[in-house]
Amino acid sequence: MVPDGKSSVLGIIPARGGSKRIPRKNVKPFCGKPILAYSIEAAKDSLLFDEIMVSTDDEEIAGVARQYGASVPFLRSEATANDYAVIADVLMEVICCYQQNGQKFDYVCCIYPTAPFVTAGKLRSAFQMLQEGVGDGIISITAFSYPPLRGLAVKNDFVQMKWPEYRRARSQDLEPIYHDCGQFLFIRTSALIREKKVFCEKMLGMVLPELEVQDIDTEMDWELAELKYSLLKRWGRL
Repeated sequence: MVPDGKSSVLGIIPARGGSKRIPRKNVKPFCGKPILAYSIEAAKDSLLFDEIMVSTDDEEIAGVARQYGASVPFLRSEATANDYAVIADVLMEVICCYQQNGQKFDYVCCIYPTAPFVTAGKLRSAFQMLQEGVGDGIISITAFSYPPLRGLAVKNDFVQMKWPEYRRARSQDLEPIYHDCGQFLFIRTSALIREKKVFCEKMLGMVLPELEVQDIDTEMDWELAELKYSLLKRWGRL
């Protein structure tokens, strides 16, 4: 689904240069090209966006972004490039800068820079769910592989159930619990400005398969993500 011609959509890819655990993470080669390129290409192929921009404080990242077809109309400020800035701060800064230039958007989509499993189809499906639903935003989520309600805790060196009331419950009878995939989210600009947070009160969820989700925080995570990506490509899932 593409926008109806009346709604304007801004794609923002936040990619600062100060990654600590994996140096130069956002431009590190992933299966043959900078990992940032996957997010840009998925956004372009979706045909959803009036503008696709990369918010960065780093000239090398800005160069890669432009090489793959994203715009970098300004560099991120020091206030939103430190270790303590949250993603809502980054998105709000971008929106304000565009508004100062007379550009306003009905929706904002945040696509994370290390999300090679994002596809144009997922973005289109999520946006359609948002437009057809009653929420102010939608976020990609996946279910925990093991029911958290059957989780264990260690207290005074002894293992015990965190929630003993579920001791005899069958796993299939427990409520599924999900977590953020770290891939993308859409939000109505009005809701972001009003609530000043990306996880708005009326947030919808698009559930993705666990195989198509991977946190990339360590070098081992990176190698595992490349293996998953190669497998999914071979299966025609990406």
